[in-house]
Amino acid sequence: MKKFNVGVVGYGWVAGAHIDSINATDQGQVTAVCSSRRLDPVELSARHGGEIQCHTGLKNMLADPSIDVISVCSYPYQHARQVIDAAKAGKHLIIEKPLALNLKDLRAIQKAVANAGVKTCVCFECRYSSQFLATKAVIDRGLLGEIHYGEIDYYHGIGPWYAQFRWNTKRNAGGSSLLSAGCHALDALLLCMGDEVESVSSYSTGSANKDFKKYEYGSTSVTILKFKDGRVGKTASVIDCIQPYYFHTHLIGSEGSLLDNKFHSNKLGGAGGLDKNKWSELSMKLVDSGDVSDHPFQTQFEAFFNALAKDKEMPLTDLATAAKTHEVIFAADLSAKKNQPVKLSKLRA
Repeated sequence: MKKFNVGVVGYGWVAGAHIDSINATDQGQVTAVCSSRRLDPVELSARHGGEIQCHTGLKNMLADPSIDVISVCSYPYQHARQVIDAAKAGKHLIIEKPLALNLKDLRAIQKAVANAGVKTCVCFECRYSSQFLATKAVIDRGLLGEIHYGEIDYYHGIGPWYAQFRWNTKRNAGGSSLLSAGCHALDALLLCMGDEVESVSSYSTGSANKDFKKYEYGSTSVTILKFKDGRVGKTASVIDCIQPYYFHTHLIGSEGSLLDNKFHSNKLGGAGGLDKNKWSELSMKLVDSGDVSDHPFQTQFEAFFNALAKDKEMPLTDLATAAKTHEVIFAADLSAKKNQPVKLSKLRA
C-alpha cells in the first residue's frame, strides 16, 4: 500500500497530536512542518520519528512534489487561505475544525477543493470515537426506533488554565462558543439525527466569573434545531463551566432511549428492555476529555488514507458532510445575533 507523505501547517498543541497519529498509521508519514516559529529539524525529527523538513513559509512546502497531503493545524482565521492555497497546489487535505469563521470563506474553500479535485478529511473526529461508533451502531440496528428528539451538549471550561484560551476569547479567532468548541457536539447530533435541518433558534449568554471575562462573545450558547420532518434536537455549548469535561448525549426514539453509554430498548425483550427501571450498558470509551492526545485521530486518519488509496472520498468526515455542520453553526450564530429563528434554506441559496 502506498505511503502518503504529509506536510503539517502550524506547530502547536493539535499539530503534535496530528503528527503522532499520522505516523502511527501504516499509510502516512509526516515529512514536513511549516511554522512561523523557526524549528530545529533535527530535534523535530527525533521527537516524532522520521526525517522532517522545516519551513517558515507555506509556499515552499506546497512546492514540494513529494508531499501528497497537507494537514492544516493553524489558527482558525488562517484556515481558509491555507486550505485554498493547498488545494490549488493539488494537495489532499486534512483540516482542523473549524473550517472557516464565516460562510463566505466556507464557500471559497468548497469551490477551491471542487476545482482542484482533491480529497478532504475534516477533523470532526468524534464520529470515529468508540462512543459514537457504538451509538451509531445502536441507531442503525433499530434499537431506538425512530429518533424524534436528541440532545448532545458540550461542557468544557476553557479558561486561562487552558492553552486555547489565549486566542479563543477573540471573536475574530474563536468566532463563537459553538464554532470554536461545541461544534463537535452539534456535528455528533447531526450524525445521529441526519443533516436535513430546516431552521435553528439559538441563544447565548456568559458567566459572571472573572476567568471568562475576556470572551468577546457569549461563552454559553443553546441551539434548537428543527428538522425538515418535524423532529427536534438541541445542542448546548458551554465553555465557561466549572466542572469536569462532559459530552452529554441523550437520544429519544419510538422504541427506546440512549443516555451516554447506556440505552433502553423495547427490542431487547428479556435482556432488560421490558423493565422500564433498568438501563443496558454499552461497552465503549466515552468522549470525556478535551485533551487532543485522547482524540481518535489515528482511526480517522487511517480511514482517510484508506480512501485516498482507492481514490475515493472518506466516509463520515469529508468536506461536503462537514460543510453542512458549519452551515448549521453559522445559522445558529446568526440566530443568536438577530434573536430570531434562521432558515437553513437562506444560507444555502
